[in-house]
Amino acid sequence: MIQTRNLLARFCEGAAIRYADLNFEAGASYVLLGASGCGKSTLLNLIAGVLTPSEGAVTVGGETVSAWPQRRRDAFRIREVGYIYQDFKLMEGMTVQDNIDILRMEGVDTTGKDALLDRLGILSLKKRRVRSLSGGEKQRVAIARALIKQPNIILADEPTGNLNYEIGRAVMQQLIENMGGGTLIAVTHDDRLAPMFDHTLDMNAIARFESGREAAADA
Repeated sequence: MIQTRNLLARFCEGAAIRYADLNFEAGASYVLLGASGCGKSTLLNLIAGVLTPSEGAVTVGGETVSAWPQRRRDAFRIREVGYIYQDFKLMEGMTVQDNIDILRMEGVDTTGKDALLDRLGILSLKKRRVRSLSGGEKQRVAIARALIKQPNIILADEPTGNLNYEIGRAVMQQLIENMGGGTLIAVTHDDRLAPMFDHTLDMNAIARFESGREAAADA
């Protein structure tokens, strides 16, 4: 189980986002709905250990991950988290298959990559350099790289943002079908995809923005 408690992220200009307490169960899928800038990506980064909360805690399986040193959080993310970033974070000069096989350096078994690429409809692109791909093709490479790890936690930041609805729905279905007994937390602007998930969370009810003055008063 992933839990957040009393979570607050403060930014350099003094503003902050305060989150309601959340529980994410193993084996369940969650979708976060909300407009750009409402704190969805920040929440994913707090859960993944990319960001350190200014207040509160993130626990995974009873361990307070947010209290760990950055190096340990990075190791946790490599081992346990399949993160599909909004900006892909692919190696543009490398081929599709090399972007996946590079995970072998982290101890990931990538022998199933062809079957995964085939399910995502991009097997024919595996020897193409990423810089030559469309935005939608890059999105599916990023998804494949996350899923090949068979992670316990899948965090997907707008995984269908560069795809049309039908392809996006098929890709989201792949995420759900490949989550195994793990936890899937996905961000999307497209509320038509929400019924596919076990739980829908409205960021308007979860996140509250505070001005620098309010954040200081609460500190």
